[in-house]
Amino acid sequence: MAKSLEEINERIRDGSVHVVTADEMTHLVGELGPDSAAKEVDVVTTGTFGAMCSSGVWMNFGHSDPPIKMSKVWLNDVEAYAGVAAVDAFIGVTQLSETRGLEYGGAHVIEDLVARREVYLKAVGYATDCYPRRSVETAITIGDLNEATMLNPRNAYQRYNVATNSTDRVLYTYMGTLLPRHGNATYSGSGTLSPIYNDPDYETIGVGTRIFLCGAEGYVIGNGTQHDPVNNFGTLMVCGDLKAMSTDYLRAAILHKYGTSLYVGIGVPIPVLNEGIARKTAISDADILTAVLDYGVGRRERPQLKTVSYDELKSGTIDLNGKEVRTSSMSSFFKAKEIATELAERIRKGTFELALPTARLTQRATPKPMKQLSEAPLVREVMLPSITVRDAISVQDAAKIIIGKQVNHLPVVSADNKLIGIVTAYDISKAVALDKGDSLKGIMTRRVITATPDEPIDLAARRLERHNISALPVVDHGNTVVGIITSEDLSKLLACR
Repeated sequence: MAKSLEEINERIRDGSVHVVTADEMTHLVGELGPDSAAKEVDVVTTGTFGAMCSSGVWMNFGHSDPPIKMSKVWLNDVEAYAGVAAVDAFIGVTQLSETRGLEYGGAHVIEDLVARREVYLKAVGYATDCYPRRSVETAITIGDLNEATMLNPRNAYQRYNVATNSTDRVLYTYMGTLLPRHGNATYSGSGTLSPIYNDPDYETIGVGTRIFLCGAEGYVIGNGTQHDPVNNFGTLMVCGDLKAMSTDYLRAAILHKYGTSLYVGIGVPIPVLNEGIARKTAISDADILTAVLDYGVGRRERPQLKTVSYDELKSGTIDLNGKEVRTSSMSSFFKAKEIATELAERIRKGTFELALPTARLTQRATPKPMKQLSEAPLVREVMLPSITVRDAISVQDAAKIIIGKQVNHLPVVSADNKLIGIVTAYDISKAVALDKGDSLKGIMTRRVITATPDEPIDLAARRLERHNISALPVVDHGNTVVGIITSEDLSKLLACR
């Protein structure tokens, strides 16, 4: 049994179309089987609503009088890219404000425009005979723009890996805040409502497919960047008219101590042309598997701890080596369902017809890592030997070691050589000035920020900056001190790169 897209569109026009959401289709196929479900259902609607950092907007501001050829543009102090024409610019959602930092970015500018709020525009350029003006400042709303086109290079990931953190420190990532010692696990994607998982072979999703994009009609214009269908990490490149969008389905977000992102609502209709498509749209959360990765390891290839299903993730906890770990989603299942339902209603009302792709998306791509002329050095390649002391020695003896060995940091170790603290030359000087001659137990810092030998020095440098400290003891997996790395050493090294 097969149907054509034109037959389905004719049913949309005459009001006889049968539309269900993807989660409803799962149950329907389970009850009727794929053959009967294919006969009964014409369209399956999908939806996803999550942080999609790879998003942005092209804008045309119109010409000023006298005209200006913009070379740099700022919107509410967020820089937009202006190197394409006189008064066109692209603003990306993760670009940060030059005055408000992590609290405001390109995503907020886009939301402000969609919300019809006024945005402050500042631009500079170089004078030419046809563009004599050098600067302009004004206030605009979305209605003042000639065009505002959302063009998102990578959206609607087929699925996401799960992020957790094995270290003893909090990590702030694009997957949210990860608590120490596997204190939580975060994930994203809409599971059974995922657009691509309902058409994994790209039979109906391709170049030219009409979609729901943030409340407006949009289109798939190609596969997204980092498209990896081989490993079920497909992505879509999409575009649509920002002026027709709604803040109901587009919201700026701040990922704590990481940066800004934009929550983008996407819904893709899947025409049920045959039994095979019906079978694929019956996928359930239990069928969708993904990997739990340790984000405490700062490398591209992170350790995989286990494989879990979206059904397990949505239960609220997963088991990691006998420990019950709480899970939380970076996406909104409520909004994803709302999007799929809204799209279904528009199709039933005859206001949204379907379009088959003019070209198929590739099913063989897999992204490559960046080509690097040299590898980033690891901590073990630049760390120095460390002099360690026991906590029972006196402040005066520690002072003699610091002076005699000309060091500024002394890791403190236990009888079995495990790291238990650290003292600095400042700690010793302060203790001597206050006549505290007792052991180091009373003055050492017990919560020590450390590094490991096999992590990149960039991560160690980030840790020094974030905690405002001057050295990191380097420890092995048994918490034995194997070296030390200081801010002075790193500064010299990074300055040479």
